[in-house]
Amino acid sequence: MALIVQKFGGSSVADAESIKRVAKRIADTRRAGHDVVVAVSAMGDTTDELLDLASQVAPMPAPRELDMLLSSGERISMALLAMAIHSMGYEARSFTGSQAGMITTADHGSARIVDVTPVRLRAALDDGAVVIVAGFQGFNRDTKDITTLGRGGSDTTAVALAAALDADVCEIYSDVDGIFTADPRVVPLARKLGHITAEEMLELAANGAKVLYIRAVEYARRHGVLIHARSTFTSNEGTYVLGEGMKAPRDAKGETMSDDAIGMEEPVVAGVAIDRSQAKITVLGVPDVPGSAAAIFTLVAKTGANIDMIVQNVQSAKAGRTDISFTLPKQSAADVAKALTAAQDEVGFENLVYDDQVGKLSVVGAGMRTHAGVSLTLFEALSGAGINIEMISTSEIRISVILRDTELDEAARVVHSAYGLDGEIEATVYAGTGR
Repeated sequence: MALIVQKFGGSSVADAESIKRVAKRIADTRRAGHDVVVAVSAMGDTTDELLDLASQVAPMPAPRELDMLLSSGERISMALLAMAIHSMGYEARSFTGSQAGMITTADHGSARIVDVTPVRLRAALDDGAVVIVAGFQGFNRDTKDITTLGRGGSDTTAVALAAALDADVCEIYSDVDGIFTADPRVVPLARKLGHITAEEMLELAANGAKVLYIRAVEYARRHGVLIHARSTFTSNEGTYVLGEGMKAPRDAKGETMSDDAIGMEEPVVAGVAIDRSQAKITVLGVPDVPGSAAAIFTLVAKTGANIDMIVQNVQSAKAGRTDISFTLPKQSAADVAKALTAAQDEVGFENLVYDDQVGKLSVVGAGMRTHAGVSLTLFEALSGAGINIEMISTSEIRISVILRDTELDEAARVVHSAYGLDGEIEATVYAGTGR
């Protein structure tokens, strides 16, 4: 008998029929003799609807009250799911994040988990109950307030529960069969991976892959949690995210998964990710002297923006001048452009160009460390499709390029093919969000 943590996202519990489908899957797991803890998101688009409602009554909702409002979505889901499980003959107990012992920082809207004290959950498991926990939320000991965890909060809740309870596996359910070599909505011939390293998954998540959130993957890697990403809509084996030193998982017969499923060696490229959330700012005619870049990025840092890629080029038109381009999230770009423009005379640059019509394509694979020609394949594929590269950034296991956003989908398809990642049949997407 194993202890299994399962997480179901908003598309998995979007309506009453979906909730009953999820309840049946949980009941089947319990019937197989396993202890089950479930983290659940708000139904469908509930969180977005609550945010819209809040903006209608207050242009700038108080952060504390907004967290109180948003946390209600998961409480609705957990109670309905517990009711559905009860109707199938199994005891189920629902818990809010605070009741589950999810202790967080005091940052409303973006709290981070600092401790998990699952005393009530262990007691419920000892009594034979299925435990249902509201994801995305926690409790700060100092302020005594409810907090929410921000984007990816329910995934992070599930992984944190798995770590605290020493679960055998954390199953993250979504509307696709696992982790694919690319987004199957963009690249129909994307293949499902049998496994992927946590390191590769972190890079993919950080660069636009949406099936798992980066915070959850990082938490799992740090605490040694085995993640199994799989579909709500089938019983098919999904994709295992393996941390350092983790062994290959075993199938239902207790046998090690086949080499075809898990791979004898790491592939050169594990996947291709795209990100449409980036903007590019180019500061033109910056004095090419020590301290100029520091002055620019001091201003950027004061806005709270997170910089992704940076490229500096010496101008050919003017001696002693340079251009600096960098990318950052679109929601931060306007504030950064405003701050830089206000300090133009102080910094001494000539002009500033803001561009939000860009996208980022990233190729990720642990095999890049030991294989030559990986970047050449990328550049030849884009060149053959007539797609121009505007910026390039690399790490040990990743190459990222900035392109026109209108060319991003086509770029993903041609690069995916160039690395031999295409499958023989089109991937199935059961709903529409990827989570």
